[in-house]
Amino acid sequence: MERKLFRVFWLGMLILLHSKSSFSQIDTSEAKMMNKLGKSKNVSSDSVQTKIQEKLQSQSKFASTPDKKLHSPAKAGLYSAILPGLGQAYNKKYWKIGIIGAGTAALVYSYQFSSKNYRLHKDELILRQSGESGNFNPDLTLYSDSDLNELQDFYRRNRDLTVIGFALLYALNIVDATVDAHFFDFNMSDDLSLNIRPEPVYNVITARNSIGLGINLRF
Repeated sequence: MERKLFRVFWLGMLILLHSKSSFSQIDTSEAKMMNKLGKSKNVSSDSVQTKIQEKLQSQSKFASTPDKKLHSPAKAGLYSAILPGLGQAYNKKYWKIGIIGAGTAALVYSYQFSSKNYRLHKDELILRQSGESGNFNPDLTLYSDSDLNELQDFYRRNRDLTVIGFALLYALNIVDATVDAHFFDFNMSDDLSLNIRPEPVYNVITARNSIGLGINLRF
């Protein structure tokens, strides 16, 4: 009986010692794991902090650099309204100043020519209708009164159209300067290309691939 009790006692002691050793192994392994996690957390937090610092430095550099002065469409339109062609000079489109100048010169000549001939035929018609026999224009003796009336209407119409042409040229001058100013800072790449090629397209209804067109725009 005593031997049995002695054996049970030692068996219990062995089980207790074994359980303590296993628990201590588990604790040490868990401690190692926690140390690894702590180190990884420290590394990740440090990397996050460095990224934040780099981002803040880049933002501060960007804020310190002065903004690029953009081309003003309002100024271009105002300059062209003050003096036709001045907005084109502001946009550095100097060749358009020659076109505006040539158009203005042509309209001025047309206005003067039409006004001169209108007054000429009108005065001749008034002189004939007044009944006075002298002071007739010898260059207009071949024309009848109805011809003179039609000619004066013709030149008056041309004179009025010339005035409308002045207004259109003035308005187009302002619009052209404003539009050019909008595209002044637009950077068009030399690699601009448009590619169209056949590509497979999945059809949901038939659950099959069909042939379609793919458009690739590069700029």
